[in-house]
Amino acid sequence: MSTTERLSEIIQAYRDDHESVYHTWFINGPSRLKAFRAIRRGTEQVVGDIKAGRFPNDFRGSSLESVLASITEQKQVFEGAAHAFYWKPKLRIPDIYENERHKRAFGQFLETCLTATKEEQLLRALGGLDELKIKGLGPAVANILYFLHPTLMPPSNTAMINGFNLLFGRKLKLGCWSSYLEMRDALLQLNEQHRHLLSKDLGALSGLLFEVGAGKLVIEQNSQSVLQDVEKKRAALQKQRRQTIEVDRREDTLHTEMQFHLIKVGKALGYDVVVASNDRGRSHAGEKFSFHCLPCLPGLTIAPEVLSTVDLIDVLWFEKGASKLVCAFEVEKSTSIYSGILRLADLAITLPDEPIRICLVAPDAREKEVVAQLKRPSVLASCVKPVHYLLFSDLARDCDAMCRFGSDHGILDKIVKSVKADAPLSAAGA
Repeated sequence: MSTTERLSEIIQAYRDDHESVYHTWFINGPSRLKAFRAIRRGTEQVVGDIKAGRFPNDFRGSSLESVLASITEQKQVFEGAAHAFYWKPKLRIPDIYENERHKRAFGQFLETCLTATKEEQLLRALGGLDELKIKGLGPAVANILYFLHPTLMPPSNTAMINGFNLLFGRKLKLGCWSSYLEMRDALLQLNEQHRHLLSKDLGALSGLLFEVGAGKLVIEQNSQSVLQDVEKKRAALQKQRRQTIEVDRREDTLHTEMQFHLIKVGKALGYDVVVASNDRGRSHAGEKFSFHCLPCLPGLTIAPEVLSTVDLIDVLWFEKGASKLVCAFEVEKSTSIYSGILRLADLAITLPDEPIRICLVAPDAREKEVVAQLKRPSVLASCVKPVHYLLFSDLARDCDAMCRFGSDHGILDKIVKSVKADAPLSAAGA
C-alpha cells in the first residue's frame, strides 16, 4: 500500500468516527465558527492595549487572557493553550510582560498578522519574531494565528506535534518555530493531496493530528505505544470521552431550550424573532424554530463583516414588520462568555443611537464569572450600551408569566440583572 493510500485510510477512519473531534468540534462544534470573530476582535484589543501602554505586566486580567479564553473554549483540541502565556515570575517567562521592547515587538507582530493578506507577510512576521528569541514565547502563538488565518496557519500543541511525528516518522520539537514551519509545510501539502476528504480550513487536518497524538485514533505507528501506555486507561479514557460528549449534548439541549423560551416570549410580546443562522434548523419540545422565526435577518444597514457576526447572535427581537432591532440575547453555557460579549458589543457599536437592550443569558452556576467578565476594563471600554444578564432558572421559571402579562420588552426589567463597574462582585444583581 502506498503512503498516499495509507494516509487516505487513516483520514477516512478519522472522518468515520463520530466521536472524533472532526465531528464534535470541526463540523458540529457550535462555538467554533463564533470564535473566529471574537479572537480577531480580542487580538485587536491586545494590540491596542500595548500601543496605549495599558497592557499589564501579568497575563491575568489582560486582554490576552480573554483571547486565550476564547481559544481554550474549543474543547479538548485547545486544552491548555493558555498555559504558555501564564506569567511565570521565577523564570521571567514569557518575556512579553516586563520587557517593554519584547512587549512592543509582540504587539507589532500581532498587528502585522491581523492586517496580512498574503502568506509571505505572515512568514516574514514569524521570521522576525523568531529572530528576537523572546524567552518563553514559542509557537503557542500559532493557536492565535490559526483563528486569524485558518487556511494558512495550523494550530500547534503537544498532541498535534506527537501526531505529526507518528504519521510522518519525524522528530519535531514543541516550542521550536523551525519545527512548526516544517510541520506547516507538510500539512499544506498533505491537505492539498487529500482536500476531498478534509477542508481548506487546516482545523480538520489538525484535529486528525490531535486524535493520533492523543492515542484516540490508533494507527500502525502508534499502536504499540497505545497498547503499552493506554491499554490500562483505555476504558476510562473512552468513558471520559463519552461523558464529555454527553455533557456537550445536554448543554446543547439546554441552550436550545433557553433559545426557545426567548423565541416564545418575543413572539408573545408581538415582536418578530430571528435566531442565529446556524441554529435555524433546531427544534425544542417538537417545535421547530423555523415555524416561529423569520428565515433571515431583516434589512439591517450595517457593514457586511459586522452583519455576519450579528447573524450569529443567538436570539434577536425586531419590531413587527420592521428592521428596527429591539433586543439581542446571547445564550451561554460551559464556554467562555467573552465571544458572546464581543458579538453584543459589535452590535451596540454599529448601532449606537438605537435603544437596543443587549443581554447575556447564562447558567446560574456561572453568575460570578459573568459579573467578572462584564466588569473587565476592556469590556467596559468596548460596550457603548449596558450589558444586562439573565439566569437560566429565572428565564425558565418566568417565561409563561412574561408571555401572559407582558406588553413589551420592559417586562424583562423584572428579571434581568446589571453590573456596575465600581460594585463588588457580591453586590451584582442585588
